[in-house]
Amino acid sequence: MSKILVTGSNGQVGQELQFLSAQFPQLNFTYVDLAGLDITDADAVSAIFAIGQFDYCINCAAYTAVDKAETDQALATAVNVTGVEYLAAACKATNCQLVHLSTDYVYHNTCNRPLVETDEVNPQSVYASTKLAGDLAALRILPQSLVIRTSWVYSSFGHNFVKTMQRLGRERDALGVVFDQIGTPTYARDLAHGILQIIDYSNKQDTPVDGGIYHYSNEGVCSWYDFALAIFELEHIECQVKPIESREYPTPASRPPFSVLNKQKIKNTFELAIPHWREGLKNCLEAIG
Repeated sequence: MSKILVTGSNGQVGQELQFLSAQFPQLNFTYVDLAGLDITDADAVSAIFAIGQFDYCINCAAYTAVDKAETDQALATAVNVTGVEYLAAACKATNCQLVHLSTDYVYHNTCNRPLVETDEVNPQSVYASTKLAGDLAALRILPQSLVIRTSWVYSSFGHNFVKTMQRLGRERDALGVVFDQIGTPTYARDLAHGILQIIDYSNKQDTPVDGGIYHYSNEGVCSWYDFALAIFELEHIECQVKPIESREYPTPASRPPFSVLNKQKIKNTFELAIPHWREGLKNCLEAIG
């Protein structure tokens, strides 16, 4: 039975991993959030790995307050870079596979096709820069790390765009939502299930899986405007959605204008089938109830 450490377990993906764990009885999970493990504490990280003898570490811990990071660079760096370095070093020392979650924000280019893992990176915010530095640190320290870049994550757990739209749509007659940022929403439960399928696939192979950067989001493409329309349609919310440009809704941190991810590598390598974003949204809304 493989032993798995999940850091950041109270986040959206971490809670979905807990929800799905019963479907994978061959895996033994240990869940820790900040109260149980501060990944920026090197001694604490070393201690839990020495005791736990883990086969996998799924790192869901991250500083994800994109706008706040612009004025909180020290903490964003500590969590997104230093913490990842400590986890990667502990994994290396204990022969543990690191699965590290990252973001589409690292690309931020003008490419008009789905992004592949080898595309040029161009982070335009503190959040994006620290996440990229964490990716590179993981791969430098432990080249067989799996760095999974994802996009527009939402869940039935925690705070996210879907829940915000549900609330605002019921409170207001009309909303303005940006239409010039294009990407793919990712249901955290689909992402969590994909990660567990990768681990299950890895355990069935005679050789270790190839480390490196992989993309995972749901299939399909939309703008935030389209996403909001879909939420209101499925929830039967009578609220007019007005398409607006990003410049009409300024934020401290810049967002990528186009970040559709090409998932062919992860699908081919691990034999994954990935649901469409509308299917994920429907399932999430049912889970929210």
